[in-house]
Amino acid sequence: ASDLRAALNQQERVAFAVPGGTSPGPVFDDLCAVDLDWDRVDVLLTDERWVPAVHERSNTRLLRERLLVERAAKANLLPLYADDQTCDEAVSALSERIAPELPLSVVLLGMGADRHTASLFPGADRLGEALAPDAPILVPIQAPGAPEPRVTLSAHVLNGAMQKHLLIFGEDKRAALEGARGLPLHEAPINAVLNGAIVHWAA
Repeated sequence: ASDLRAALNQQERVAFAVPGGTSPGPVFDDLCAVDLDWDRVDVLLTDERWVPAVHERSNTRLLRERLLVERAAKANLLPLYADDQTCDEAVSALSERIAPELPLSVVLLGMGADRHTASLFPGADRLGEALAPDAPILVPIQAPGAPEPRVTLSAHVLNGAMQKHLLIFGEDKRAALEGARGLPLHEAPINAVLNGAIVHWAA
């Protein structure tokens, strides 16, 4: 919250990217009540499953239920999903809406036990493209074993944020992060965004 407040003191609008999944829910519960000029905050996900926003697996649904409520209900949501289009068809128009927001002001990241962040999964079909220094803003990607395609902010966009925070929940993920040191990016995609990130440990 302090980074968002500082960014709002310096810019007319700020972009705040947050992870999906269930782990950040308690953080969202706290953030939504913080007294900020939320009507000047553009919120977007770091990645999204390509399912409608009402779907139980939608990260957008989680945002609307846990973050974009109370005071934070005034924030503007930048979507990472478009109805009636495929991932590949929609990324160009979705990226055009994000481009003016770059560099992102604040990024909140999570990490899986497999050392993925956003939808930068080891073994994903377009991981190399998403990790490239000249990657586009958004990359359609298929994670191994996932039932639906996804769209993810590229490592270049995530790493270019002015402030980065990484949430690590549980001992298994702590061990995974510590074990990521020295591993190549395709084995530990989290390493693409660690430089300058503030790590927050949670039980």
